[in-house]
Amino acid sequence: MTSLARRERLALCDTALREGPDAPTLCEPWDVQALLCHLLVRERRPVAAVGIAVGPLSGLTDRAMGRLARTDFPVLVERFRTPWVLPFAIPGVEQVVNTTEFYIHHEDIRRAQPGWAPRLLSDADEATLWSFLKVVGRGLTRFAGVPVRISWDDHVADLRGGEGDPVVVSGPPSELALMLYGRDRVAQVKYDGPDDAIARLRNTDLGI
Repeated sequence: MTSLARRERLALCDTALREGPDAPTLCEPWDVQALLCHLLVRERRPVAAVGIAVGPLSGLTDRAMGRLARTDFPVLVERFRTPWVLPFAIPGVEQVVNTTEFYIHHEDIRRAQPGWAPRLLSDADEATLWSFLKVVGRGLTRFAGVPVRISWDDHVADLRGGEGDPVVVSGPPSELALMLYGRDRVAQVKYDGPDDAIARLRNTDLGI
């Protein structure tokens, strides 16, 4: 069975072609073409990609993205459709590194368009996302300043401890992922807990 990461890669490409290079994304001010350039730099330009995580080196990333932006859009999409040989084509690596990345960025395109609607993912795909969120969610909420717990049906995971009652964020993992990666305004989740703690969490710059 094809992994969720690979299917989201392919679906992202199809959505990008359908919406076009100038369509908006949730990663403002990037349009779809800029988002594709970001993903290609991240995957194929490891030196330039350092600037994604290290602010003082962001110029490396910006220049690499600028060079890619001169490429015809359909060529960019087809280039991204196939994983780069190393390390992403190694079995298991793409799943670990790209599952949440590609799901989130696919939704960045989808949910920036008028009339978007949430997708219905399979239970298996939701379980895959949940397995990642239990781990990466701890880092994503590190600046929250309040205890944070996520809940999906009978599944519960504490992402951040602390004094007081936790903020419990409930919903399918696909929606929890969007919330944890800073897409709160489009994430269809429910918040329970002290009002001040909820407000503090929702005002926190979550994500990487």
